[in-house]
Amino acid sequence: MKMKNLTYWLFLAPCIAALAIVLIIPFFQGVYYSFTEYNGFQVKEFVGFENYINLFKDDQFLYSLLFTGGFSIASVIGINVIGLLLALFVTQKMGKFNTVFRTVFFMPNLIGGIILGFIWQFIFLKAFEGVAELTGLEFFKGWLSDTETGFWGLVILFIWQMSGYIMIIYISFLNNIPDELIEASTIDGANVWQRFWRIKFPLLAPAFTVSLFLSLSNAFKVYDQNMALTAGGPFSSTQMATMNIYDTAFKVQEMGYAQAKAIIFLLIITAISVIQLYMTRKRETDL
Repeated sequence: MKMKNLTYWLFLAPCIAALAIVLIIPFFQGVYYSFTEYNGFQVKEFVGFENYINLFKDDQFLYSLLFTGGFSIASVIGINVIGLLLALFVTQKMGKFNTVFRTVFFMPNLIGGIILGFIWQFIFLKAFEGVAELTGLEFFKGWLSDTETGFWGLVILFIWQMSGYIMIIYISFLNNIPDELIEASTIDGANVWQRFWRIKFPLLAPAFTVSLFLSLSNAFKVYDQNMALTAGGPFSSTQMATMNIYDTAFKVQEMGYAQAKAIIFLLIITAISVIQLYMTRKRETDL
């Protein structure tokens, strides 16, 4: 038994070491730096909770948190609704076209966030302007020069990227629904809507738990799309929390202050994720 335990820990040691070097040690280092005046090269002095007090007086950081929250709510709803609709569509009997559609819908998730940002920047700046000139519709003009349309531009980009990924999760759960249940409900006279709402939807509860968690956590962490599409403009009105933290750390060189922001942001994401998991798993139990 002792030899087995020793072998077990020897095989596990590289993973533990990698986890400690990449995650655990940097995390505690970051916590320490958040209590200091750190510029990336040296710790000037220990300031205690001063960084944490200052960030609650930082209007731009608080605004970026609210902007990120609104973006996350809109994105999570859009991603899961569209992802579920796509999953329902590609699980219909369409022969070889099922694979084609699944591949096409999933492909945006394979493109890097920076490239996606520039693709959609071209669409909003060039394609939309072209449509505006042809049709005379003001709706298509200046999409990235306005806070409101810039917000929806980021939401559209993120939904387009993530919907195919979430679709795959819903497909896996839809395929596990027994055919006997669907056949029995059809014989009993249930229509398409009744079959979805009364049978498929309750059985998809575990899929909602996973999909909501993934889409929510990813929405809060968006940076590269934000940088490539709007760069936080105009006048930092579309700056998300991750970009605000990055700018504080690398543009202003206040890394201790940026680390304090990152810790608070981590706590907010953790709290929201725990509440979401609790609510959706409770829903699973109720169903």
